[in-house]
Amino acid sequence: MYLWRKMNERQREDAMNYRRSHRFPKHSPPHFDFEGERQYLITAACYEHLHIIGKTSERLTDCEAGILETCEKFSTEIYAWCILPNHYHILLKTEQIKRLRKVIGLLHGRTSFKWNGEDDARGRQVWHNCFERAMKSERHFFASLNYVLHNPVHHGYCERWQDWQWSNAKEYLEEMGKEKAAEIWRDYPILDYGKKWDVF
Repeated sequence: MYLWRKMNERQREDAMNYRRSHRFPKHSPPHFDFEGERQYLITAACYEHLHIIGKTSERLTDCEAGILETCEKFSTEIYAWCILPNHYHILLKTEQIKRLRKVIGLLHGRTSFKWNGEDDARGRQVWHNCFERAMKSERHFFASLNYVLHNPVHHGYCERWQDWQWSNAKEYLEEMGKEKAAEIWRDYPILDYGKKWDVF
């Protein structure tokens, strides 16, 4: 089982160097408008919540790159994401949610085949489910934003948002500013948001 907290400093540095070498796309500061296209929170989990994504830091990095590349093709905004050892969340805006669901399914198929080959586990079910929730209001959106960025802390992988390498929390805090981010955190608390999601 992969846990960021269990890595030593050298392993963390290696993970960071590997991630930087992939030159992830830069995302502009989020534009929180609610007209036209819909905002969605997309969530996917490994079967039985096994830590298949997080077997190695390289796999987390490759998963992050694949999800971002896929979502960028069918989205006009990507607001927040986090990739965890056994699931991921991405908050975005699109008018092509059906097409996006389809290509995410294809991505899941490719990663299943690749990871099962790497793990000598042909026939293993990797992904359990993928679903989207449309944002119903500004409050729902900002609570979802906080939920995504806080998720690595919630699950005990790190102590601060910006310490988790497979999310855009660090960039979000730099662009938004810590004071504004703290205000959004206070004004839109997550409370028991996502409490029963672990059972899907």
